Amino acid sequence: MTLQVSRRNALIAGATLPFAPLLSTPARAAAPLQGPAPQGFSRLKLGGFEVTPLLAGTRAMDKPQETFGTNASPEQFAALSAENFIPNDKSVNFFTPVLVNTGAELILFDTGLAPEGVTAALSKAGVTPDQVDVVVLTHMHGDHIGGLSGDAGVTFPKARYVTGQAEFDHWAQAGNEGFDTKVKPLADKFTFLDDGGSVASGITAVAAFGHSPGHMAFHLESAGQRLMLTADTANHYVWSLQRPDWEVRFDADKAAAAQTRKDIFGMIAADRIPFIGYHMPFPAAGHVEDNGEGGFRFVPLSYQLLFDA
Repeated sequence: MTLQVSRRNALIAGATLPFAPLLSTPARAAAPLQGPAPQGFSRLKLGGFEVTPLLAGTRAMDKPQETFGTNASPEQFAALSAENFIPNDKSVNFFTPVLVNTGAELILFDTGLAPEGVTAALSKAGVTPDQVDVVVLTHMHGDHIGGLSGDAGVTFPKARYVTGQAEFDHWAQAGNEGFDTKVKPLADKFTFLDDGGSVASGITAVAAFGHSPGHMAFHLESAGQRLMLTADTANHYVWSLQRPDWEVRFDADKAAAAQTRKDIFGMIAADRIPFIGYHMPFPAAGHVEDNGEGGFRFVPLSYQLLFDA
């Protein structure tokens, strides 16, 4: 007896045995696990501006309530964490300088922990440090000024520097190792801003004091589109935004910082504009809405700023 197998019968037989090829295929060694590989940059369009968040580093943290929500009870902290599907015993911090191409200048906001992190991210974005025209410092904490210089010297040799007058004056008087080694040597290249001061056309300083004595946010507007760079106004997308009254260990004036969070993010929510926060989950961009409990819900940005205005 001869068995004749038509193409149709073969397909039917294959359909009834979906795992047959797996049974006859020899096992292969598993590929090694690669670990996390975050992208070094993202790119957004804001009217005539090109806005590039740069991932200059990350840092895993244990015992996050020693930093965030220090005035909340452990039960409150654990409950809010569980509601948002995040652990309450560990977290990851992101460090996100922002490069803004206005069409006339390349303006870098903050510089990360060290030159290596920010220059690596810039390189992935297709930019070399000597192309940066302006470096803006939102404040003088080490994770924002660390990339200004290193063993190789000044990182951005052709740049001019901008920061808030109150912030610079405070650290010039109080001093700290980071300011003395990174900022002070560049003092003659700085220009200083107060609330409402202009970095460039369409880029305006916004007083956001509390996290540090002269901490600044920056409002960007181009072709009718707006965006806020909030720097460290809020340091975590859940613990600082949903509960703006929860204190943060690194806030110099905790009451002022809490009020600033409410004011800045209240405006962002009311005006329905996007923002980039230095320590938000990369690419650090999103919207907020009033959560009805005195705080804000973070809504990550997806494709909203990929189109022309």
